[in-house]
Amino acid sequence: MTETQVSAEDFALIQQQVRSFIRTKVVPRETEIMREDRIPDDLRTAAAEMGLFGYAIPDEWGGLGLDLTQDVELAMEFGYTTLSLRSMFGTNNGIAGQVLVGFGTDEQKKRWLERIASGEVVASFALTEPGAGSNPAGLRTRATRDGDGWVIDGRKQYITNAPIADLFIVFARTAEPAAGNPGIAVFLVPATTPGVEVGPKDAKMGQEGAWTADVAFDQVRVPADALIGGDEGAGYKAAMTSLARGRVHIAALAVGTAQRALDESVAYAASTTQGSERIGDFQLVQAMLADQQAGVLAGRAMVRETARAYVTGEDRRIAPSATKLFCTEMVGRVADLAVQVHGGAGYMKEIPVERIYRDVRLLRLYEGTSEIQRLIVGGALVRRAVAAL
Repeated sequence: MTETQVSAEDFALIQQQVRSFIRTKVVPRETEIMREDRIPDDLRTAAAEMGLFGYAIPDEWGGLGLDLTQDVELAMEFGYTTLSLRSMFGTNNGIAGQVLVGFGTDEQKKRWLERIASGEVVASFALTEPGAGSNPAGLRTRATRDGDGWVIDGRKQYITNAPIADLFIVFARTAEPAAGNPGIAVFLVPATTPGVEVGPKDAKMGQEGAWTADVAFDQVRVPADALIGGDEGAGYKAAMTSLARGRVHIAALAVGTAQRALDESVAYAASTTQGSERIGDFQLVQAMLADQQAGVLAGRAMVRETARAYVTGEDRRIAPSATKLFCTEMVGRVADLAVQVHGGAGYMKEIPVERIYRDVRLLRLYEGTSEIQRLIVGGALVRRAVAAL
């Protein structure tokens, strides 16, 4: 299956508009977003009017219909500013919305996707829970048949956009795992359903303005048509497929943030003096800038190639995990170097590289930790070699 693609000419206009919005409207308000721990309403409205809540949703359902090669180009633009902006609409386009796009019935798509694409509905991906994070095989949330419907019981943790979500895409165990059947299904659960309780907003190290929370499901009763795809066995595949695509997006986001950290470092090195000398003339500072630039260039090339291979169907498993691993580790190093280039100033609140240093630490954790990516890549390579024997 290949994704449809907006023409290069149309996409160039979309990308130009997004870049202008990010750099002229959002970047100047990063400190405001950080202090108030929220995205201002006018920026949310502007993002919705630009179609950013549905840029990766097919156009037949009201989205812009961008494929992954175009998605990553926008992600690199989003990464240039506070990551909480992208988080606001990221689940609609990514891990939540793509479950519906790839696995929903026509009726489910008709009911939800247009409202998700417009931003009227915020969709939240409810997979992670205590004891089951990067590996969904450990899920404890259960869905039990009850007449024509299902009853869901369990608790999810660190759920992005939970405090503002209108719809939860909930993964639950319907059977014990067996050979060829992980026993995981996925359900559409409106936030207003009795028994759904969203906990207080989490206090996090960084990414202020991106809200996460625990979500409890206590005897939550949903009808039969809440089962995505009408297929009890679709949950595990839906999670893995959505996460693989999301990993390429997160990698691109990391590249965009690394570019911002590099730009801040170069600007500081070129304008700051120590004694009578510009610090950018110091060879050790130049070495740090060179390492940052090498990481950005390598990450950008890797993201673009991986997105291409994903769209063609050539590789939807090894490359996404390898790229997420490399780029999220890379941006951590680039952000650390950015603080070092800035010296003491880089440790001060409201200096962009201080926020970036905190923000990017999460990228190595969500949508599969670096350790999980290593296991996916290494295991797949060994299995491929064994199969060829």
